[in-house]
Formats: sequence, structure tokens, C-alpha cells
Amino acid sequence: MTITRRNFTTLCGTAAVCALSGASRAASPPSIAVLNDQAFGTTWQVLVPATADLFAIRSDIDAVLTLVDNQMSPWRHDSDISRFNRAAAGRHTLPPETLKVTRAALDIARQSDGAFDPTVGPLVARWGFGPIKGDSKPDWSALTLSQTALEKARTGLTLDLCGIAKGRALDLIADRLRSAGLTTFLIDIGGELLAAGRHPDGRRWRSGIEDPRQYVTELVGVLELQEFAVATSGTRWNSVQVGNRRLSHIITPSARHPVPEPLAQVSVIAPSAMMADGWATALMAAGEEKGVELARSHGIAALFLIPAGGALRRIATGEFDDHVLS
Repeated sequence: MTITRRNFTTLCGTAAVCALSGASRAASPPSIAVLNDQAFGTTWQVLVPATADLFAIRSDIDAVLTLVDNQMSPWRHDSDISRFNRAAAGRHTLPPETLKVTRAALDIARQSDGAFDPTVGPLVARWGFGPIKGDSKPDWSALTLSQTALEKARTGLTLDLCGIAKGRALDLIADRLRSAGLTTFLIDIGGELLAAGRHPDGRRWRSGIEDPRQYVTELVGVLELQEFAVATSGTRWNSVQVGNRRLSHIITPSARHPVPEPLAQVSVIAPSAMMADGWATALMAAGEEKGVELARSHGIAALFLIPAGGALRRIATGEFDDHVLS
């Protein structure tokens, strides 16, 4: 059975999934349990051994999702990031977790030559994809981070962590699961995945890569997940059609415009979900030529998918293809 979650499809053991859904009456008990719900405007699911303490795990997951939402959601008027965005120029104290994610965002901004820019929120809103109001001139270098605070050089400058915070949520959930003694699990939030150990049946966790084209439902490949995270950024699920063009919610900061076609999707494998999430956003925002150059220069395992006529062109960098089943 295939469970679809945005750009990645988690491939679980058929008997286990069917048994949990009530679609099968197999004699043997399921080997995995699935917890799922909604958060961050999308769906999430966590797969763990069926013998795990599901009540405690659910409590831990809810705590992480609530923390990230309360601190980093620009859709919440009362979140820490929203208060920072409304504040005047100057130094503002933020929670340690928000500062940690901001530090990672600024590191990726620096390494990607600004392709990833956590001050791009007002431009995203201008194109109809976000809620952040403020200065529409992105400039990540105008943010200065200290151990306890974030300083902005001018009023109207804003912080948007949507391109990386979801990945951090996966990492935090994984930390909670490991602290509870679990060594094998699969976490999926909106199609971003983090895997640990192996499926309880003994094989590696697997994920299908969806075709980014709107009219295609087939997979373009299947990954074996080996103690790493996978994140995807693309135009299929969060974009708008304007005439004969499809505009992405990912903005190229230097152009102040949605990522130009034909690049449709970038998937990144990384040791942490936060890094996979941030770099998938950065490479997508950079566009095909610069994105591929950045991935190669930084040794990033990435897959770029580019529609070309009726076909789909693929460019893999780093060790991405090492994890694709033939």
C-alpha cells in the first residue's frame, strides 16, 4: 500500500498498513503502528514498532509540534517570530530553539550566496503565498545573531523560517523518540522524511519520489532511507497557474520573483531534516543552473527534476543516486 504525503510517498509493509486501516484481517499482528494527524497546514505521520508506548510517543510529538508552531509560525499572530516581525529595529530576545533555527538559516543563506533568504517573507506574501507584512527588500545580512537575541538593522525587516522550521520539527521528534529508547522509526511531516534503523520486518525504510508534473501520478524513483532525512521543494503542491505559466511559492530573492520554469522540484538528502529542508529550499530558489552548481560545490546529495517537453530531465548530485533503487 502506498501512503502519499506531498512529494514523497512512504512505502510501508502492506500487511501492517492494511491491518491498521482495517482493510486486512491477517492472522499475524502488525509489525508497525502509525500515528498521524495534521500540523503546519499539512499532514504528519510517525511509524514505530507496534510494541512502542504510543500514548507517550503521541504526547512527545504534540509537544514538539506545539513548540515549533508557537515560536516559528508566521501564521500565528502571537508567535515569537510574528512579534519579532512587528517590532522596531534593534535587538530582540528570542527563545533558544528559534535562535538555533535562525542560526542554521543564516548559515545556509551565507553558503548559498543568498539563494536562501529568511527575510524574504514579505515578497512571498506579495505573490500570494504567505502572511508576513514588512519590508519587501530581502537582506539576510541585515540580521545579527547573538547567544540570546536577534537584531535587525531596520524596522520592517522580517524573519521567515518556513523554509527550514518543519525540518527542525522532524529532528526534535526524532530526539524525543531516541530518548524514549526507540532505534527504528520513520517520521513524515508534509512529505519530509527522517528515518532511523530499519523497518521492523528487517528491510530498510523506503520512499517513492513523485513526479512533479501536475498531470502525472507515477513515481520517478524509490529511495532506500538509511539514517538520514529527505526534503523536497517544488511547484506541484504549492503554486498557482497564471496563463500558461506555473508560479512557485519559492521566491528567488535576487529576482524578487517566483522561481522561473522549467525547474520543478529539488530533493535533498542530509544527516538532519533541518539541513535537508533548508537546502532543498535554497537549491530550488537558486534555479537549475546555480542550484546544481551550489549542490556540487557543497557536496550536497540532491535530485533536480526539470520537465522538458513531454519528458522529465533529472540531474543528480553528490551521493543521491547511491540511495535510489534500480
